[in-house]
Amino acid sequence: MTARLKETYKTEAFAALTEKFGYANPMEVPKLEKITINMGLGEAKDNAKLMEGAVEELALISGQRPVVTKAKKSVANFKVRAGMSVGTKVTLRGDNMYIFVDKFFNIVLPRVRDFRGVSKNSFDGRGNYSLGLKEQSIFPEIVYDRIDKVKGMNVIFTTTAKTDEEAAELLRLLGMPFEK
Repeated sequence: MTARLKETYKTEAFAALTEKFGYANPMEVPKLEKITINMGLGEAKDNAKLMEGAVEELALISGQRPVVTKAKKSVANFKVRAGMSVGTKVTLRGDNMYIFVDKFFNIVLPRVRDFRGVSKNSFDGRGNYSLGLKEQSIFPEIVYDRIDKVKGMNVIFTTTAKTDEEAAELLRLLGMPFEK
């Protein structure tokens, strides 16, 4: 059994991208490579329980165990030493990635307050898209009563597209709700 969005890509998006951009080789057609979800927790240096909660919540959201990220350098102004836990991240690939994207586009984003679509200006020039979320409670897996602190996160869509235009078209065909 494959992910529903993966089938959509194979049947509809692949053909539409080939037709629009005129690819000669099927390997040129852009595809979603990976999704990285980051949660930075500067306050976790003082409160270890905060990091445990973030790891649990990110595991629930992604369906995969996250990695705790450590500080690379000491920064005196932020009272951070090299090696301290400062965040958590998870990288999704394959079917897990397509399942997360389907849930993200169809369930999570419409739950954002006053949602009018995501910005088209968040591409990095190489075909990757970055999106920031202010709170984790918009995910249906998170029980609001068990949240100890509202935490934001970044979701990065990495594609094989060469240009932002190709990546935008790929994400639009997969169902990303861009603003008008």
